Amino acid sequence: MGGCSVLGRIWGVWRRRPGVRAVPKAPGFGTEAGHRLRPRGSSKRSRPLGGQPFPGLLQLENLSREELVDVLRAAVVDQKGKPGELTLFSVLPELSQSLGLGDQELQVVQASGKETSGLVLLSSCPQTASRLQKFFIHSRRAQRPTATYCAVTDGIPATSEGKIQAALKLEHVDGVDLVIPVKSPSRKDFQEGVKRTLSHFRVVAMGSGCALVQLQPLTVFPSQLQVHMVLQLCPVLGDHTYSARVGTVLGQRFLLPAESTKPQRQVPDEALLRRLCLTPSQAAQLPLHLHLHCLHLPGMRPGEAPMKLLAPLPSYFSRTLQCLGLHQQ
Repeated sequence: MGGCSVLGRIWGVWRRRPGVRAVPKAPGFGTEAGHRLRPRGSSKRSRPLGGQPFPGLLQLENLSREELVDVLRAAVVDQKGKPGELTLFSVLPELSQSLGLGDQELQVVQASGKETSGLVLLSSCPQTASRLQKFFIHSRRAQRPTATYCAVTDGIPATSEGKIQAALKLEHVDGVDLVIPVKSPSRKDFQEGVKRTLSHFRVVAMGSGCALVQLQPLTVFPSQLQVHMVLQLCPVLGDHTYSARVGTVLGQRFLLPAESTKPQRQVPDEALLRRLCLTPSQAAQLPLHLHLHCLHLPGMRPGEAPMKLLAPLPSYFSRTLQCLGLHQQ
């Protein structure tokens, strides 16, 4: 597939050490892969979080533009035809030059939220980017998932598998864009920006009052997976925006009104803090445990078999699973 590249990207503020080696076939998080990211080792330019129990994270604010380009360039997992890569839009021109693309511009084909770890897909070929975008649009219309995420949730869903449907809208509240669920939306609501959203979930493992959950969005909306898990009363661990909407009284969880609940730092209970070996101040910096693990892509040429691209879990994510006794299947 000409002009297509993938890299292990983590979020807007923090970034884990990139994985770079592609292998022909490997087992993954409930799937088998055409290509898989594996750690190649730390870069001498990489600066780990000092004094933080979240291994594999970087402070981007401590990197220069040149160092950031080096980190991104090292994170390319697979290149077909013209190379490409991604993370912050501001350094894409430098990255393009560093990869020898000349005047060709990199385009973002597929990316998750800025705080989400995992795969990002770029292309330096407009035709390839257009083909992939059409593939993703067609797959959504057919309700065929192309992306699989894994998440650690604070709480365990009531059922082991199912679909989450919700009408969502984006509102600007106190200077922040927040996603708000809309009950019984009218036709006017949909005309004013309310969208129907749908995700599939499957519980992979449970332990210590938490769960390892596989998530497959069938629609695209900002923070869709985070909000959907809040609606299940199981916010994603490290969700410092929407988890406050889940209240607890006498051990029973319930939803607080989204319109009047302001974002605040997630506060795990004492038992969970002990299992994670975190202090309350460290928990306030807990990264979002939502990882774009797998992307399904069409074959490189007409008639060829589809591809699967896998990104391994960040080391802080794996540490959390170990602390909670959540074992991948």
